[in-house]
Amino acid sequence: MIDFHTHTPAWNTVSWLGGATFGADEFVAFMDASGIDRAVVLSHDGLFNPTPAANDDLAAFVRAYPDRLTGFGTVTPRDRNAVAETERMFGELGLRGMKLHPWLQGFSLHEPALDPICEIVQGAGGVLLSHDGTPPYSTPSQIAALARRHPRLPVVLGHGGLHDLWREALAMIQETPNLYLCICGTPPYAARNILAEAPAHKVLFGTDAGLSDKASQDYAVARVREIDGWGITPQQRQAMLVENPARLLDAA
Repeated sequence: MIDFHTHTPAWNTVSWLGGATFGADEFVAFMDASGIDRAVVLSHDGLFNPTPAANDDLAAFVRAYPDRLTGFGTVTPRDRNAVAETERMFGELGLRGMKLHPWLQGFSLHEPALDPICEIVQGAGGVLLSHDGTPPYSTPSQIAALARRHPRLPVVLGHGGLHDLWREALAMIQETPNLYLCICGTPPYAARNILAEAPAHKVLFGTDAGLSDKASQDYAVARVREIDGWGITPQQRQAMLVENPARLLDAA
């Protein structure tokens, strides 16, 4: 199983999302207990303060288990050094993708400053994952518009529209060739509908692990167990948990 949406601890940020501190060893122990072979790891600090230091800390975290942990760094396009930092992420730091959180980081996905950043990610063979499901800055249609501006860049909806926008998320991946959907925090009834109607090669799964008050990541463990109740086929499960994420990551 590949978990396409997890986080480091918030080492330097006061966050309402969760406060547990853990190391890479503890995180991999959680993965082992949950049957997760690989995980995409995003910076928790970077959600609120997307700095080079946040990317450095992320890179150090994933470097401990390079075969198990894949880091996606972050920038804000309004930083004058964002392009240079994106180059450093993929070069010096060895990160494999970009995470954007327009809702928390406070920018629009229509801003032209994103275009040179996306070009670097695409040129490095990386993947762009964006938070979605929370207006006004993180709707699936806004992210789809960015994906259409960069048709060779794989773009992932990080939450599959959450509770309110999952129908929009499904429609956008149906009509946008390079747009993918990660079921992460998406309600079970929506997950079933998405898997029934989405292109089979476009659905991923994430637990959002790392945002817990417990290093054991109990809520993430529950999200893995929840899959058994979705009523999906073995083929859908294999595609979502293994084949689809591996195809994106192995190309990165």
